[in-house]
Amino acid sequence: MRNEDILKQKEKINERMSKIKNKIVVMSGKGGVGKSTVAVNLAISFALRGYKVGLLDADITGYSVPKLLNLTSERLYNADDGILPAETNMGIKVASAGFLVENEEAPIIWRGPLKVSLIREFLSSIIWGDLDYLIIDLPPGTGDEPLSIAQDIPDISGAVIVTIPSDLSQKVVRRAVNFAKALNMPIIGIIENMSGFVCPHCGARVDIFSKGGGEKIAKDLNVPLLGKIPLDPRVAESGDNGIPFIITHKDSEVSKVFMEIVEKIENFLKGR
Repeated sequence: MRNEDILKQKEKINERMSKIKNKIVVMSGKGGVGKSTVAVNLAISFALRGYKVGLLDADITGYSVPKLLNLTSERLYNADDGILPAETNMGIKVASAGFLVENEEAPIIWRGPLKVSLIREFLSSIIWGDLDYLIIDLPPGTGDEPLSIAQDIPDISGAVIVTIPSDLSQKVVRRAVNFAKALNMPIIGIIENMSGFVCPHCGARVDIFSKGGGEKIAKDLNVPLLGKIPLDPRVAESGDNGIPFIITHKDSEVSKVFMEIVEKIENFLKGR
């Protein structure tokens, strides 16, 4: 792409992003911590509070948002002023590489520059419109996609970092925190996912993935702990069915924690 074209694309990104009040990245140091599930349910939580919400699946080769929202048959379509995003029945606007493939089992085998190019296309061409929140689900780690998002969005509101209580996750997630700090992204806080399992029959609590990892990282790195989401087998079941958990189980402990996390994010952003 010529320098002139790059400048035009950056101008278009700035124009699109200027209509979005808050841009929040959801990231993790490693995979397998439920980051995408957290991102989807955060988007749903904001929508339930009456906000206009968008969700960008920036995990190009490992996309899972279409499945989690039962949008696997959706596609992106050209319009006069750009590309129309998919949309959930709650009005959440969604963009994902999963909308570009005919077969969801076919791998996207791309090197870094192609993935970065698609992310920039999503940012510059998707007709997001006026939004209160754009939730950006990043792939695990600190590679090309997170770096591109951090550099191309001029005013990221903050990063939410997802971990689980295990010792390994504690060590790896610190990289994500330090990545955000190095790129001057405000750190909204840490979410400890899969934080203990409470037996529905006897009420006993079992800390399957150890205990207190999120609290320890938050304390050590002086960042807020937004919440501890308990392990609930129904969360995975809801994801497999493409119906976000917070919709199907509004009165569950998991849903209550999500709503508390959203309130803390709101307070963080109001205080900036």
